Amino acid sequence: MFGLGMPELIVILVIIVIIFGAGKLPEIGAGIGQGIKNFKKATRDADKQEKIEEKDKEGGSGPA
Repeated sequence: MFGLGMPELIVILVIIVIIFGAGKLPEIGAGIGQGIKNFKKATRDADKQEKIEEKDKEGGSGPA
């Protein structure tokens, strides 16, 4: 995908552990996971809103 093999990923992981320390890694992972979850929810909500607006335009009925 990005040309990263196992050795490159290990080097990146070691650098991250050196910079942040092993104790901070779970917090960083949880923060990243929460951010991804919120992003997916926001895109899903936007898609639902678009579908509702399209349905209102096509049908012409519904709450005003």
